[in-house]
Amino acid sequence: MVTGNTVKLHRILKAKPERVYRAFLDPEAIVKWLPPYGFIGKMHHSNAHVDGVYRMSFTNFSTGRTESFTGVYRELRPNELIRYTDRFDDPGMPGETQTTVSLKEVMGATELSITQEGIPGAIPVEYCYIGWQESLTLLALLVEPEIPDSQ
Repeated sequence: MVTGNTVKLHRILKAKPERVYRAFLDPEAIVKWLPPYGFIGKMHHSNAHVDGVYRMSFTNFSTGRTESFTGVYRELRPNELIRYTDRFDDPGMPGETQTTVSLKEVMGATELSITQEGIPGAIPVEYCYIGWQESLTLLALLVEPEIPDSQ
């Protein structure tokens, strides 16, 4: 759902909340699933605790243009809630977005609700919605498979 400068998403992932929560905080996992199709993600720094800062960039594979942003973890409740803010380096995208990720276990799966608010006017909100759809598809591909150790 898209309203104003806010995007709301809802999914059921066939994975326990612990796996989904970890995918949102593990820097190597984030760069695997968060960048939407056609983008390469790079985590420059990550300190996943309340008031911890991370720095990340997305590079458009077609054009080579990179957008960097800095985020702060505002609230972390293991396996239940993640709330963080982002600020873009580009002065043409002022302001701060806030993203709230809620996790709830439902029959061995995870009900995932995401709200991203304060999307800069320079970014069409519909693009954010489409990007999140793509990212959540990649997230499911990461967290849903149960791959046993080969030993």
